[in-house]
Amino acid sequence: MLNMRKTMSIVLALVLTVCMAACSGGNNSGKSSENGSSASGTGNNAGSGNKNSNADTPASTGNAAADSGSADTSKEVELSILVPGDPPTNGTLEKVEAKWNDLFKQMINATVKLKWVGWTDWQTKYDLAMASGEAYDLIVVGDWLNFWANSKKGAYMNLEDLLPKAAPELWSEFKEDWPSVTNDGHITMIPETHYSQWTDQGIYYRGDWAKEFGITEPIKDFDTLGKYLQGIKDKKKGVIPYDVTAGTKYEPYWGWVQSHTDALLMEMVPTGFLHLFWGKSYYEKYTAWSPVFDQTFVDEAVMMKDWADKGYWRKDALNFTGDTRAELQEGKTGTDAHHSQTFRGLRATMDQKQPGSELQMFAYADTRGNLMTDSPVHGGFAVGANSKNPERALMALELIHNDPDIYRLFQYGIEGEQYVVKDGLRAQPDGYDPAKSDFFSNMWGARNDKNEIPSKNEYAGIYDMFKEKAAKAKRYPYASFVFDKTPVQAELSALSNVTSTMGPAIIWGKAGDPVKAVENFRKKLKAAGYDKVLAELQKQLDAYKAKVEG
Repeated sequence: MLNMRKTMSIVLALVLTVCMAACSGGNNSGKSSENGSSASGTGNNAGSGNKNSNADTPASTGNAAADSGSADTSKEVELSILVPGDPPTNGTLEKVEAKWNDLFKQMINATVKLKWVGWTDWQTKYDLAMASGEAYDLIVVGDWLNFWANSKKGAYMNLEDLLPKAAPELWSEFKEDWPSVTNDGHITMIPETHYSQWTDQGIYYRGDWAKEFGITEPIKDFDTLGKYLQGIKDKKKGVIPYDVTAGTKYEPYWGWVQSHTDALLMEMVPTGFLHLFWGKSYYEKYTAWSPVFDQTFVDEAVMMKDWADKGYWRKDALNFTGDTRAELQEGKTGTDAHHSQTFRGLRATMDQKQPGSELQMFAYADTRGNLMTDSPVHGGFAVGANSKNPERALMALELIHNDPDIYRLFQYGIEGEQYVVKDGLRAQPDGYDPAKSDFFSNMWGARNDKNEIPSKNEYAGIYDMFKEKAAKAKRYPYASFVFDKTPVQAELSALSNVTSTMGPAIIWGKAGDPVKAVENFRKKLKAAGYDKVLAELQKQLDAYKAKVEG
C-alpha cells in the first residue's frame, strides 16, 4: 500500500510540475528569477553560491530527474527541522518519529528529525541559531521570531525557483499569499495561512453572570464590560472581577485602541510595553499614527483609573504573577484574555468545570467591525540557507502540510495512543495518562484546516464563529513591510524604556491623576525621540506605498 502511495505521489508531482511550468511564465517567481541569484540589496546569501551548491538543486545534480523538473530521491537523506520549545521527555516523540519516518522513507526516501530551541531565553537562542550557519533543512519562522530581520541577514533560502519543482501543490495552493511573503523579489517563507486564526484579541466573560446582571446582548464595548465587572463586584463576593498578570498587562490598551479607533497595529516597530505606532486606518494604512498622542489614550487612562478605584482588579495587580485562567475555571475571577483559538478550547473546559457558565468572548474588533486577518508572516516555515537538501525539505513540508496521515502524526501523535476518533471527533483514549502519553511537535507553521480533526474538547460553535469572522475580515496590509530600525535604534530603545517604566501604571489606573500622568508620559516620549521615529516610520511607509501601489 505504501509503495502504491509512493508511486502515486511521484506521478502526481510530475503532472503538477508540468502544469505549473506551462502556466507560470508570467508570474512573480519568473520575474524574481530574472534578477539573477545575487539577491541584490538584501544581504541574503541564499540566492548566491549557497542555493546552487546544494545536493538536491538542478545546478548541482545535473541529472535527468532534476532537469525534467522532479527531484532526485535516489539517495536517502536525513532532514532536520528546527522548532521552538522543549521536547516531550516521556518517550512519545521517539515513537511518533519512527512512525512518520516509515512514511517519509516510502514516499521521498528521507527521514525527519526535530531539533529544539528550548523556551529558556528562547529568543536569544533562536536568533543565534539563525546566525550560526548550521545546515537546518526546515525552520519554524514567524514575525514573533524576527522573520524579516533574519531573512534580511541571509538565514533563509530563496524559494521562488524551487517551489514549483519540489512542492507544486504548495506553489499552487499559496499563490495568493506569495506577494505577502516576498521581499526584494524573493520568497523565503511558506506561510500558515490555511489555518483559521485571527488578530481578534479580546476578553472572555461568563455569559450566565452577564445575564444575571441584566446584560442580555453580547458584550461589544468597554462600557458594557464595565457593567459586567460592577455586577461581579456587587453580587459575587470573593471573586475578583478582572484579575491581571504579567501576560495580560497590555490588554486594555490594545483593546481600547481597537474598539475606539480603526488603527492598525504595527508590531514590527518595537516600543516595549506599549505599541506606540499604528497605521491610521485601513483606508489610511500608509499614514503613521499614535493613539498615545490622541484623546483616545486620555479617555482610556481616565476609565482605567475609575475601574481601579472601584476595585475591579486587585490592588497589587502590577505585581501579581498567578494563573488567571485557572482562577476563571475555579470561579475565582470573571474574566480572562486572549484570542478565539484559545476560546475554542477554554469554552469546552468551562462547560465541564463551571457547568452553565456559557463562556463568551468580547473581541475588541466587535465594537467597530475592524477585524483583520492574521499577518501571513505570523507563522510558517522557511528552508535554511545552508540546507544540503532543499528540494527534499520542500517535498517533506508538502507532505506534512497535505498528507492526512503524516499531518496527524505531527499534530496529534499516533491514533489509538495519543487520540481516537469517535463520531468524527478527536478524543483521548480510555484510561489516557498524560504523563505517559502526551505528545507535541510544535509544528504550528504547518497547520492546515482541511486536515484538522475537530476535538471533542473544543466549543462546538467555534466553526460558525470562524465563518462569521472570515466573512468580515480585511486582509492584513503590512505583511511584506520590513521596518529598518537601524536609523532609530537608540530612540526605539529609549522609547521602550519609557513605556515599560510608565506604561503599566497608567494602563491599570495606578499613576495618580490620569490626565497629568498622560501629559508627563507624552513629554518623556518626546524627549526619548518619539518624533524622530515617527518621521522615519512615515518615510519608510511612503516608500512601501510606492512599491506596493506603483
